[in-house]
Amino acid sequence: MPNAYISGTGFYVPPRVVTNDQLREEYGIDTTDEWIRQRTGIEERRFADEGNAPSDLAVHASKMALENAELTNKDIDLIVFATLSPDFAFPGSGVILQRKLGMCDEGHFPPALDVRNQCSGFLYSLATATSMVQSGAMKNVLVIGAEVQSAALDLSSRGRGVAALFGDGAGAVIVSATDEDRGVRHFQLGADGRHADVLSQKVWDTSKRPFIPQNADGVGQVQPEMMWAQMQGKLVFKHAIERMIGVMMQTFSAQGLTLDDVDLFAFHQANLRINQYIQKSIGAPEEKFLHNIQKYGNTTAATIPILLAEAEQTGQLTRGKKVCCVAFGSGFTWGAAIIDW
Repeated sequence: MPNAYISGTGFYVPPRVVTNDQLREEYGIDTTDEWIRQRTGIEERRFADEGNAPSDLAVHASKMALENAELTNKDIDLIVFATLSPDFAFPGSGVILQRKLGMCDEGHFPPALDVRNQCSGFLYSLATATSMVQSGAMKNVLVIGAEVQSAALDLSSRGRGVAALFGDGAGAVIVSATDEDRGVRHFQLGADGRHADVLSQKVWDTSKRPFIPQNADGVGQVQPEMMWAQMQGKLVFKHAIERMIGVMMQTFSAQGLTLDDVDLFAFHQANLRINQYIQKSIGAPEEKFLHNIQKYGNTTAATIPILLAEAEQTGQLTRGKKVCCVAFGSGFTWGAAIIDW
């Protein structure tokens, strides 16, 4: 059975920087830079300009990953696209990315699937790609996490509890087959649907007829509590800490590892305070933890692949290092993976 390793990484963030002060000054949100930093660690985030979809950001990240892996479009056997902010309700963003990468023009039509596991989406996608490669069914899988969340944020004082958290961006990895002793060693996934409503965005409800309410002229109208993301922050914080520590320790146990065996921790970037709390609770050295939420905010499915790509670009992540990736998100869903780089 071949091993599945990450042969290339890539990332892209839009050029437009939106600081905490700009949320107040440009959007009129009743907040302050100090309030946001103290609670989340976020200093700024990136917003894509109108006309840019997650697939557009994913094109840039995918091309970088392909170049770093020294592969071409025709080497890709499968596309796995993780996002909570897809281009459309349907079709999935994976097939749109296939087209935008030029694969169709080259006569190359690999299968494409979307993963809708929000902040855990990248790890669910990585697990899918790893399984495909280890089974021998695929040799190279393009895995993307990409989000354009700024289009669906309530950028007003009413929505400040959520709006300040999120940003746009894309990260990509190529999962490839190898006979070398390296790659994704173990992954662990979990979910608890009892808390599905705690962090959700129910912009449409297919149990209703019609699924979006209409006025007398047949124009769809969505109430604010349906249109915008809703979150019970304190409950999410509590469960995030419990589940992330739990799934990480399960993964360590399965591999017979200790904290000392891990060179880098790439945690989902939802809240810097969550990750700092976990770091201190488990007694791991601060310098082993990768952080970029300060400059990008929570890019949901893109946080971990962006972290990995940046760390490789700066030389923090090099061949032979052992990486622990952990995520928690809406659903609730969570996951962890151990990777020998």
